[in-house]
Amino acid sequence: MLEYEQLYQSQGYKAICGVDEAGRGPLAGPVFAAAVILPEGLEIEGVTDSKKLSEKKREKLFDIITEKAVAYCIASASVEEIEEMNILQADMLAMKRAVEGLSVKADFAMIDGNKSPKLDIPSVAIVKGDSSSESIAAASILAKVSRDRLMLELAETYPEYSFEKHKGYGTKIHREAILKYGPCEIHRMSFLKKILAGKENGEKDESTENG
Repeated sequence: MLEYEQLYQSQGYKAICGVDEAGRGPLAGPVFAAAVILPEGLEIEGVTDSKKLSEKKREKLFDIITEKAVAYCIASASVEEIEEMNILQADMLAMKRAVEGLSVKADFAMIDGNKSPKLDIPSVAIVKGDSSSESIAAASILAKVSRDRLMLELAETYPEYSFEKHKGYGTKIHREAILKYGPCEIHRMSFLKKILAGKENGEKDESTENG
C-alpha cells in the first residue's frame, strides 16, 4: 500500500506522515489521532485499516509500528473539547496535535478522510486512506489501540457502563446503562440528546451503534 507514499515522494517530499483518528462515533471518551512517518519503502505485513483487524492483531502491529517508525505521535482531544467545539473540529485538533508532536518534522501529511486539519505543511485528504496507504493504516492502528487502552482503564473507574466491552460506542448494553445510571463525566452530552429525550418521554431508544 505504498502508492500514495511513492506519489508524493516523487514530488520531492522526504518525511511523509500518515494521519488517522479513532473515536469519532462513541458516546463517551476522547477522540484520538496518530501521525506516523515510516521508513521509505517499508511495508509491514498485516497493516491495513484498523477496523478490519482483530484486537489481538492490532496490539501486535502496534508494537511493530512503534518500533520501526521513523517517528510517530499519538494525541487526543478531550470530551470537554468535543463538547466545546463539536466532534469534527475536535477531530481536526487531535490530528493537528499528532502531526505537530512528531519528533521528526514531517514535510507532507496524508490525512484519512475528506478533510484536512490546518497544518503548517502541505497535506492531502484521502478518502478510505486507511485501506490504501501504509502510513495512514499504521496511524489508524496506533490511534485505535491507544484509545481502546484508555477506555479499558476508564472501565475500572466507571464499571457500571461496561466500557471494556464497547469502548464507549452506542451499543444496546451501553445505552441501557446510560438510562439506568445516567451519564458520567466522560460522556459526550451532545451525543446523548436522543437517548435522554427518549427517557424523559418514556420512549424506548432505537439508536444504532455509532461508527
